[in-house]
Amino acid sequence: MRQRITYLQDPQNAVDPSTLQITKDSISRKDLKAAREERITFGFDELPQELYRVLKASHELHIRWVSEIPYESITPLVSRLSPGIHVFYTPQRGSNASDLLCPLLKKVFGEIDCMSPEESFTTLPTERFSHSTAAQYYSPLSSLGDLQTYLSHKLCPASDNACHSRVSSLSAASTLDVSFDTISHALTLSAFFPSTTSAVSISKPATSSPSRLEVGILSFETPLEPEELSLSGFLTVVGEDTKPSPTLFSFPSRHHPSTSFFTSDFLLPTGLHPTLSLSISDATPPLDDRKCTLHTHLTLPRQLFIDKYQLSDPLFLSSKNISALHYISSPVDLEAPAYTLKTWGSSALLELSPPSSSSKEWTAEIPLHLRYLPPNYGQAGKKETQIPYPILFWACTADEGSKFGVNPFDRVNLGYDGLFGPRTLFFHLSPKPEGGKLVCPLSVPVLDLDRSGLVEVGTAAVVALGFAWVVWCLVGVWRRSGFGSGKERVEGEKKAN
Repeated sequence: MRQRITYLQDPQNAVDPSTLQITKDSISRKDLKAAREERITFGFDELPQELYRVLKASHELHIRWVSEIPYESITPLVSRLSPGIHVFYTPQRGSNASDLLCPLLKKVFGEIDCMSPEESFTTLPTERFSHSTAAQYYSPLSSLGDLQTYLSHKLCPASDNACHSRVSSLSAASTLDVSFDTISHALTLSAFFPSTTSAVSISKPATSSPSRLEVGILSFETPLEPEELSLSGFLTVVGEDTKPSPTLFSFPSRHHPSTSFFTSDFLLPTGLHPTLSLSISDATPPLDDRKCTLHTHLTLPRQLFIDKYQLSDPLFLSSKNISALHYISSPVDLEAPAYTLKTWGSSALLELSPPSSSSKEWTAEIPLHLRYLPPNYGQAGKKETQIPYPILFWACTADEGSKFGVNPFDRVNLGYDGLFGPRTLFFHLSPKPEGGKLVCPLSVPVLDLDRSGLVEVGTAAVVALGFAWVVWCLVGVWRRSGFGSGKERVEGEKKAN
């Protein structure tokens, strides 16, 4: 097991290394203002058998969880996803054990609506860029309570108080990543905690198995190139180093911060065809000397969908400040009620069209469509639901000579990064929700079963009256001409004459 704890500070909060207390098995400081990333890497022999069986049948498995509570990102951990749990999965070729994945997800994260990868997941376009996984799943998930219980019972020894304390601290995490691929043959768990001021006291785990604990205190430096990020500070390997080692390093990174921000909400009244409004602080691209386009990536649970045919009209798109719909997961059934679908929903990537000569706030509108939801009792024909906040980013072309290798803080397999070429820079806009959470509430009209009696009686009465009218018309025709064919009636009239 390997552990890495990284404290990330703004340059003005950088600490003097002489204020760190380092012993043979711990590092501490009275107070430290910083964001924190904790990363633990497990070998196969350290994992529960049920988890090992799932990973053995997987070529890639990446689980990303994002909190609904807004948080401030910090360089270099600036990439974003919509709140909830995202699962990106590629099964091992020839494996028939994919049916183990959904039961494990339910056991680890709680009662999520996942039956099997074949039924509940949507496919991702792997034919264009090979660095994308094969399938995707999403579900709303407001907390990591079930995961904390699972980790405490399965991975923490009963006597290891430090392990239980770290698992308990996940309740304050803003993001959590779980990653596995067949190349590394290891499972990595990473959690991000936003900036706070608190005392630091980290001890090496008291365990008989070999482990390595590295602690870094780093701050952002101005890079020399737009593709790069630079960090400086101190690194300490607890149990090996007697004093912190200074470090300064730069690395190419796909993900960068943007000074712009946005809000998202539904236009009122919503009805069955709600419009999602994106208010963006300015239209200025992050790089002047590169081609940059603004995109939004939407994660839509099954109760909402985008009609790609509606977004094929250039004039209509222009009226909404949209340039194009570049991707939508398929298939999307345009008629099915939400309760008949097995897939989790759909995701879409749209390119927005900012005003060309303005740096002021502007708005883009995305037309959506509601599916019929199950009827309910006593809620006046309404059901409150919500969709996760979308993400917005500028996609800029990197220099032709840029090579984005794996860096210490790299984050790939986010669903949308696989829709772009390997030399793409992402500049992420910060969400500023007005409601206090990274979700957009929506009131959906549904059938109220308490009031449906009159509707049922009225419908039956109308059908009966319509049937009676049809019968009356048929009787009238029969009384005038009988049941004979038209030819017989003509011959009869000739004989009568």
